[in-house]
Amino acid sequence: MILAFDGSSIDGSAYTDVVDLARRSPGWLDDLVSAWSTYGLAVFAVLMAVAWWRARRVSAAAAVIALAAPVVVVAGYGVDAALKLVVREDRPCQSLHVATLEACPAPGDWSFPSNHAAIAAAAAVALLFVSRRLGAVAVVAACAMAASRVWVGAHYPHDVAAGVVVGALVAALAMVALRRRPDSLVRWIAGTRLRPLLATS
Repeated sequence: MILAFDGSSIDGSAYTDVVDLARRSPGWLDDLVSAWSTYGLAVFAVLMAVAWWRARRVSAAAAVIALAAPVVVVAGYGVDAALKLVVREDRPCQSLHVATLEACPAPGDWSFPSNHAAIAAAAAVALLFVSRRLGAVAVVAACAMAASRVWVGAHYPHDVAAGVVVGALVAALAMVALRRRPDSLVRWIAGTRLRPLLATS
């Protein structure tokens, strides 16, 4: 038997309220939220690609900062995944035994913090350092992603809140450190086969 933390005492009632609302909502809305919850992370990849494409036309340093965004997102995911293994919180659908839009994961697929929320928040914060306009779009998308994970029944509200904090914090710290001294990375990349990624016109 796997010993795991039961987070239902924190905001289980809020979770069940959201899940009940999802069950009573129109099918088209549930389908839309479910699709976003499942595939929405691809939007952040597109935004990061667009940010890099624009940044490379500004300067090599700007291109490096844009190229760092996906690396920072991976780092945010790694920190979030490590926390999952430490906290070991059961999924709410397992603890509360409620019907959800998303199939309930198997035991051992921990809930806290939300990986989706962490990835989305890390991408949004990283993009803010590259382009305020694209970053603003990503912030809205990240909020929608976090909310969708509760709506489909995959996470408690505190799971997604923690995921957002983890992803945003990792991204902010990494991007601040990088933005202070991007020149060394520019020189390193310029000396490798990745040099075309810094090209400007």
